[in-house]
Amino acid sequence: MNSKEWQAIEKAAKVLGLNDRATLGEIKRAFHRLSKLYHPDTGGDANGEKMYVITAAYETLTRYCDSYRYPLKRENAGEDDLDIYDPEDWWRARFGQDPLWGGKKRKP
Repeated sequence: MNSKEWQAIEKAAKVLGLNDRATLGEIKRAFHRLSKLYHPDTGGDANGEKMYVITAAYETLTRYCDSYRYPLKRENAGEDDLDIYDPEDWWRARFGQDPLWGGKKRKP
């Protein structure tokens, strides 16, 4: 992406009141929230100029999200890497020392 495209994305995020990172759901919720405020049918903006800006920002961000390519396969995945994703190991690595989840036992 070139700098003009990034500037358009940053401007669109600012119009919708989003932070540096946002999910597609957050983008949609911001658009719907602002649409309820500024849509001419709800009495927000009589001539609809603000709604055009909001819609353009939403379309810019959704177009960016639609063109993003998500990895669907792990890179460098070998046979030895499969045990990393064992749910029990994942749980133990994160919560194993927590007294509520089975690490150290509490005294009654």
